[in-house]
Amino acid sequence: MGKITKEQYEYAQERIEELLPVVDGYDPKRKEAVELSVLSDIVIEYEKEYYPIAKPTVAELITEGLIEKDMTQKELAKSLGVSPSRISDFVSGRSQPSLRQASLICQFLSIHPAAMLGL
Repeated sequence: MGKITKEQYEYAQERIEELLPVVDGYDPKRKEAVELSVLSDIVIEYEKEYYPIAKPTVAELITEGLIEKDMTQKELAKSLGVSPSRISDFVSGRSQPSLRQASLICQFLSIHPAAMLGL
C-alpha cells in the first residue's frame, strides 16, 4: 500500500462508522464486508505511522502492576526478598531488575513476560 494521506485516513474513518452497523461478521461475498476490511487496513497503517503507541517501560509496567494489585513497593520488595529501595530504583527507572527478579515481578503483578521484555 502506498503512502496514505490524511484525507484518505479521515474518509476511511467516516466510512467505517457507516459500515459498522451494516456488516455483521466477515463475508467475502458481501461488498460492504470487503470494503470495511480494506478501510480498516488503511486506518491501521496510517495510525501506525502517525500515531504509534510506545511500548511501556519496565518502570511503567511495575507501577501499573502495583496499582492494579493494590500493592505497595514495600510489599513487592518483601515478596521478592529485596530491599524497598531496590523496588524504588526499578519504579524510578534508575535500574532494571535481573531476569530472575523480572520473572518474579511478572508473577506477583500478573504482567505478561513479553511486555517486560519489550516484545
